[in-house]
Amino acid sequence: MSFLTLDHVSHYYFSKNNYTKALDDISFSIQKGEFIALLGPSGCGKSTILSIIAGIIKQTEGKVSLQKKEVETTASEIGYMLQQDYLFPWKTIVDNVLLGPKITHTHSKNTEQKALKLLKEVGLAEVANAYPSSLSGGMRQRAALVRTLINDPKILLLDEPFSALDYQTKLKLEELVSKLLKAYHKTTILVTHDIGEAIAMSDRIFVMDANPGTISKVFEVPIELRNEPPLLVRRHPKYQILFDKVWEELDQRENVQTKKVVSINNEGD
Repeated sequence: MSFLTLDHVSHYYFSKNNYTKALDDISFSIQKGEFIALLGPSGCGKSTILSIIAGIIKQTEGKVSLQKKEVETTASEIGYMLQQDYLFPWKTIVDNVLLGPKITHTHSKNTEQKALKLLKEVGLAEVANAYPSSLSGGMRQRAALVRTLINDPKILLLDEPFSALDYQTKLKLEELVSKLLKAYHKTTILVTHDIGEAIAMSDRIFVMDANPGTISKVFEVPIELRNEPPLLVRRHPKYQILFDKVWEELDQRENVQTKKVVSINNEGD
């Protein structure tokens, strides 16, 4: 049975005199515990899909359901991790983590113990009472991950959470996040521009096209890669094979978009 379903979802952004079609007829299903990646160029609607799933914006057309319930009624069951950590600088790390439970009035002694346990699992136990300014970018993102997980969301949305980090920190955080999400059996959607990251972390890769945003192709990540930690995935012979296939698809999509732009400009002349 499908855990999350998008059924013929389209979305428009309206201005006073015009409109833009951001998404066109997006349909897919995700199983419980599955990790998928949305991969594509800037402006193809990847983050718009996450915002719709999170209930932040309402799709213009179509239906989105989590366990057969419309997402408008399940927003509290969805965790959303962004590119920036957005930790409050005047609060300690543990207080930042506990902010969600306090807002939703679910804070308890057990919640505090869970927060400390999660901070320990991501290597932040010793800085639980420190302030964000004293932590590195990678440490802050780990704290942001714990803040996202503390409410035990049914589905986790990751919007390029590693893009602002240096490459070594990014690889280490990929390892940590992958291990943690598998341990907690979290259903996850990752938005990324990085082909290697998509292959190393996900079960399936949805390649998107732009203007308007559509899903052009879906790639299944071989089971041999799914069972390995991200760093070892990049060393596997099947990694490069899949990388080349995904690259070719993205390159074809880019060429099509270029031809569209040239055609429109020629018509204008």
